[in-house]
Amino acid sequence: MKLSAPIYQLKRKAKLLARNEKLPLHEALDRIAREEGFARWSLLSSRSVPDTPERAVLSRLSGGDLLLLGARPGHGKTMLGLRILLDAALEGRRAVFFTLEWTECETRSRIRSLGDHADALGDKLEIVTSEEISADVIVEHLSGSPPGTVAVVDYLQILDQQRSKPSLAAQMERLRQSARANGIILCFISQVDRAVDLKPGSVPGMGDIRLPNPIETGIFSKACFLHQGTVRFHDLA
Repeated sequence: MKLSAPIYQLKRKAKLLARNEKLPLHEALDRIAREEGFARWSLLSSRSVPDTPERAVLSRLSGGDLLLLGARPGHGKTMLGLRILLDAALEGRRAVFFTLEWTECETRSRIRSLGDHADALGDKLEIVTSEEISADVIVEHLSGSPPGTVAVVDYLQILDQQRSKPSLAAQMERLRQSARANGIILCFISQVDRAVDLKPGSVPGMGDIRLPNPIETGIFSKACFLHQGTVRFHDLA
């Protein structure tokens, strides 16, 4: 039976229900299970497909976090960014995709390819496409957003490609301050140096990020790296 949301989101919903209605957690879990068509939570958890690492990234992020999503081309970093936004929309959060690379039509097509709830939720994702995207544009667009809003920036290395824009370091510092002040989650898709020699089963790391214009990688609070289907999450704080 297909669930209306990943298990980790259903668990979070049950915890909120338990807190708001002063219920024991097991009763709240069973109530959520019944809404999903199962007699009790244990049946739901045993018959459903376990969450993949990709589906659990949002649950590990908090307001004010700056997440780095790093991988070589073709290893799924942008699709993971869109997955995070879909999961945020599923929870009723504001979700925004800023892209200097894709058109809105291309982005919508890739969102639909994710399946699951993409058809129902895809239109709730805001897509901002412009070569003018910068920290100023992002901060202004997200002004007044509720805490927990999630935005993905595609991608880090071209934020300062135009000489008229501030340096990448200055933009990232402004974005960090804004995220912390407003409880917003910002995710930055990032390229990995093509010269990095990765062994089978390994993934890139912070030292492998391609940064033609230097920034302090310590500005990020979380990082997620992908390579050949392997996903590795790091808490950097």
